[in-house]
Amino acid sequence: MIFDLLNEQMAETGIPAKTKKEVIEKLLDIACRSGKVKDRDLAARDTAAREAVASTGMENGIAIPHAKTDAVDELVACIGITAKPVGFDAIDKKPCRIFIMTLSPKRQTGPHIKFLGEIAVLLKDEQRRKRMLGAGSPTELLEAIRD
Repeated sequence: MIFDLLNEQMAETGIPAKTKKEVIEKLLDIACRSGKVKDRDLAARDTAAREAVASTGMENGIAIPHAKTDAVDELVACIGITAKPVGFDAIDKKPCRIFIMTLSPKRQTGPHIKFLGEIAVLLKDEQRRKRMLGAGSPTELLEAIRD
């Protein structure tokens, strides 16, 4: 499922964001490239509302901002790597550089959970994370995830 959703268009490296808000805005820009986000402002509001409930900063420099939203009719996912670590109120209190955003329809649960499960398994691998952080292009980033 991961590779059905993530492609070169939905990935970016070297994102110059310095704040949580800037990261989310950039990820929304990337998600909108899919052509599947009907209302960017609604997606932004729903993502901010989700983030206000609890931070989506995980561990090991990873954050997974996400939202259930009427702005999409099917699951949309994207990935971004920031140029420098960004504070994201992570569980382990460390800044993040690997960001995976998902936007899913409010009426669906299965695809969102399946995608997050697959990505969690892949990102447990420290070597993979290091390769992702060293990627110089979306193609290299996706190769690091696939290998």
